[in-house]
This record gives sequence, structure tokens and C-alpha cells, in this order.
Amino acid sequence: MSGQQPRVLVLPGYQNSDAGHWQTRWEALDAGFERVQMPDWDHPARDAWCRTLDAAVSAADAPVLFAAHSLGCLTTAFWASQYASAAQLAKVAGALLVAVPDPSGANFPQDASGFAPVPLSRLPFPSMVVASSDDPYGAVPFSQACASAWGSRWADIGPRGHINADSGLGDWNDGRSWLASLCKPAA
Repeated sequence: MSGQQPRVLVLPGYQNSDAGHWQTRWEALDAGFERVQMPDWDHPARDAWCRTLDAAVSAADAPVLFAAHSLGCLTTAFWASQYASAAQLAKVAGALLVAVPDPSGANFPQDASGFAPVPLSRLPFPSMVVASSDDPYGAVPFSQACASAWGSRWADIGPRGHINADSGLGDWNDGRSWLASLCKPAA
């Protein structure tokens, strides 16, 4: 990876992230964060979302980090395993994957298509999965299984719901620290 500072691509989930969401707050705090604008936030389709992510990585003139939430996590996993070229993957410094949803769960959005089965191959870049012990969209065993399969570090932050604006995280400094830790230069 070059010595350039990575650009953070923000990957929200279903229905986008609102003003109080940690992703939106991070964008407001740092011009190095850029939201990937998906074609349809209310009717997510895996193919369209992965192609949009691929275009964003392709357009980046520096290494990228992913700050993904919910369906943004699944988009990252599908993109890395089925859509990305080796050159695209080489641009990725790491991925923070927060609140991975379970497509077979009772609360998974019916408007989302193509997100199952979840790819369970190792991600070719550093990653970390962050879970909540009471996430209605993805139980701890599911997120642990994804983290293990993806070769990701894993953290449970306790009962914080879907780790969104309703979770009361504010600027979520722990999350920013975890994101930064994914691309520390090799010693």
C-alpha cells in the first residue's frame, strides 16, 4: 500500500444513515470520508450495490478504507468475493464492518434482494466486525461466524441495538479508533 492517507468510503445500509448516525457524523467531522451513494436505498439489490461500490473504488486515486454498516457490510463481502478485480482489492486498506445483518433473520428487510447466502470466504484485506449483543438484525453467533470466515477481528460492544443513531453513540470514538487501526503501517 502506498504512503498516501486512505480515503474512507462510507457504506450505509438499508434506507441510508440519518443525521444522528455515527457514519453521518464521521463525514461531517472529516473531509476524508465520502458516502457511496447507492442507486436505491429503499430497495437494495446486491448487484447494483456491488457495482456502485466497484465504481467508487475504481474512481479513488488513493487507498480506501470501508466504514460499513448493516447491508454495507454484506455489500463489502459480496464485492470482495464476487465483483472486485485483484487491482481493485489491492486498493483496499481495510474494512470496519458494523452490525452485520443476517439475511435469514426474521427482521431482514423484504425489500433487499440477492444478499443470501452470505459469502464466507476470507476477505483479502484487514477487517473488523463489530456487533451488539441485542441487534435485532444479526445475532452474536451469526456475526461471530462471519468474522471467523472473513478473517476479521471481532468485538461485541454490548447491548447497543443495531449500532445506529438510536444506539446513542454520538461520534463513536471507539469505532473511529478501530477504523484507523486497520491501516497502520507495517513496522
